[in-house]
Amino acid sequence: MSQHDRQLPLVADLYGELQLAEPTQKKTFLSHLPGLMLVAVVSLAALWLSEHYGPPAILMGLLLGLALSFVNADKRLSTGLDFSSQTLLRIGIVLIGMRISFAEIGSLGIIPFVALIAIMTIVIFTGIIAARLFKLDPLFGLLAGGATAICGASAALALWSIIGTKRIDQSRFTIVLLGTTIASAFAMTFYPAIAGFLNLNDKQAGFLIGASIHDVAQAIGGGFSYSPEAGEVATVVKLSRVTLLAPVLIIVSMVLQKMAVKDTDPTSRKIGLRQGMPWFIIGFIMLVALNSLVALPSSLVDAGNRLASTLLLFAVVAAAIKSNLAGLMSHGWHCFAPVIMTTAMAFLLSMLAIQLL
Repeated sequence: MSQHDRQLPLVADLYGELQLAEPTQKKTFLSHLPGLMLVAVVSLAALWLSEHYGPPAILMGLLLGLALSFVNADKRLSTGLDFSSQTLLRIGIVLIGMRISFAEIGSLGIIPFVALIAIMTIVIFTGIIAARLFKLDPLFGLLAGGATAICGASAALALWSIIGTKRIDQSRFTIVLLGTTIASAFAMTFYPAIAGFLNLNDKQAGFLIGASIHDVAQAIGGGFSYSPEAGEVATVVKLSRVTLLAPVLIIVSMVLQKMAVKDTDPTSRKIGLRQGMPWFIIGFIMLVALNSLVALPSSLVDAGNRLASTLLLFAVVAAAIKSNLAGLMSHGWHCFAPVIMTTAMAFLLSMLAIQLL
């Protein structure tokens, strides 16, 4: 083995590229088709189930993908599955930027926005602390905390794309994805009822729901199920959380780069530093800026939002199919502890924050 071969794995994982199919495998358009067609069919089934029976499409796609994880043994699917779980994921993250503008964030107000940042920060650190308490990898806690604090499955996918499969394997990532998706569905069902029981006003209820429910669609839906005014507040609060995805990804990327530099020799340091900022984070920020400066046509924004949701669903399905279901079951219930603790922390902190409104 050459010196280059010994160094490459130490830094090539920085943005999760080692999840992809073996580099020696010839990749052509036709080689992508089997995996892509499987992902597309499962995604359509998930959308149909969601439309007819009500559960979130992400949850249905995740469960269907896990049920089909045995087909991952067929190497003909590898290229398409890798493309869906990596490239399509990153394009979807970029397109999320079309949902957000700085004007919407500004309309939230200084005190609620500062409270929101404090909540998100504490929730992320709660995930890391919970992981240490249950003797889990702190990066696993970071993934769980970040997913809970920001926007559920979308944030989990984005963070995992940076952290990489060599640090967080497929089965542990699936645990975070499954946990946050179920917790978000639970929250959408019960949080509006809790807000009504406590006689919260529309602004308080909207902030509570928008600041503590993980998934974007479920947070907005939960807000509007309370009242139209609460729905508008929940939308602004939730989109403000999504906007903060970019700085969180940047910080995590910088931390991981420093970790790579410390763990490698001088030659590898140069390789790690040259990777710079992931292109999808730059694209996300640029699209938010464009949406803030220019009034994009509503038809274009709607199309972008639908495409982003579809691509993220594809990524979830592909990640679930690639999971080792036996390995997932072997981790035990305690692996869900960071998701449970961060979900509870987000709700409690949001309850405290609404006292300021």
